[in-house]
Amino acid sequence: MSHNHTSLMPRRLNTGLLRAAGVIVVLASLAAAIALMAQVVGDRGIAPVASSSDIEVRGIKVDERGETGALAREEAWREAQRQAWSRLNGPSISDGQLSGLVSAIVIQEERIGPKRYIATLGVIFDRTRSAPFLGGGERARGSAPMLLLPVSVSGGTYTVYEVRNPWQRAWAEFQAGNSRIDYVRPVGAGGDSLLLNYGQVQRRSRAWWRAILDQFGAASVLVPVAKLEHQWPGGPVRGEFTARYGPDSRVLDSFTMVADSPEQLPEMLSRAVDRFDAIFTQAFVDGMLRADPTLDDTGGKMDPALARLIEIGRALQARDRAIAAGETVPQEGPQVAVEVESHVVQFASPDAASFDAALSSVRATPGVRGLSVTSTAIGGQSVMSVSFAGSLNELASALSQRGYTVRQGESAIAISR
Repeated sequence: MSHNHTSLMPRRLNTGLLRAAGVIVVLASLAAAIALMAQVVGDRGIAPVASSSDIEVRGIKVDERGETGALAREEAWREAQRQAWSRLNGPSISDGQLSGLVSAIVIQEERIGPKRYIATLGVIFDRTRSAPFLGGGERARGSAPMLLLPVSVSGGTYTVYEVRNPWQRAWAEFQAGNSRIDYVRPVGAGGDSLLLNYGQVQRRSRAWWRAILDQFGAASVLVPVAKLEHQWPGGPVRGEFTARYGPDSRVLDSFTMVADSPEQLPEMLSRAVDRFDAIFTQAFVDGMLRADPTLDDTGGKMDPALARLIEIGRALQARDRAIAAGETVPQEGPQVAVEVESHVVQFASPDAASFDAALSSVRATPGVRGLSVTSTAIGGQSVMSVSFAGSLNELASALSQRGYTVRQGESAIAISR
């Protein structure tokens, strides 16, 4: 009897270990799914405006007086139409004829007084009605479809569609119908934030790029980068802009603009978008924006990780469509509440580049929900507050897996390379 009892113990032990291993695998898969969902839920996307072939002239400043504010506004709008027509080098025509060519007035900014009207306006002319006066009724040949990835850099943070930002909004509001560039502007919601992020901009894998471009029906990629620096709270905002293109992120041109205050930032970004469109158009005319033959040399295989991301993105889009249609969407798997805690992380910042690199790396760590810099010391030790879905020990482990040397205290950790 003793022999039989002893021989059964290993089997029972092995069964228990297998069950425990199965539970661990299930929990790990569930945690991974939750982490992926956390990266795509929330208000991330800004739908681009519908493109038309109408002719738009923006940034017209008017300042008119009248017996009433309404009369001053009417005269200001007529003046805006004249200025816009002059910018297009249109022939001399009456105000009545000119009004018949205008399809809309866009109010970018306005102030109305009892007898005065001050505004920045945009004027949209109907292309069909305007063509006989302007000539060139047929549009010039346009480019192949180009995927647009607007990168915003602010406070050391590089974002594309991870969160809504003014740079994404400026491109979403751009009226691209009059451009020779065929922009493919993703909404940025759902699975877009998984595929289209700053990490993808730096990626050189042709297989990844080919799969993503095929996903959006594009031939290549355009990357307008906007680095915004707030000089002081409520003060000027300096923008450094760089136009890049292709899977190798080649530089086309760069320029600088300054907004006198945060309130003027949207107008500056709108002018920057127009400048980028001119740069991309010139590059197209010069023959630089052409298909990259190396993108076709992918061997016919897709990276399994990329295939999984595309699958998740399509599933999320299908779910969003079902919700919009009023259908009931079943919940997949148990819902697990993860407590987000704030932890103090000290990190070496010998120069500005390492400072930005540390912020980007920590922000990309699985489980990190956000971070803020509480102390900046270029050439020394800086400090950040990290919102993490887990304990301090778990954060230390996650950072260690990303290649950091981690020193842990009772209430904070220090990391270094």
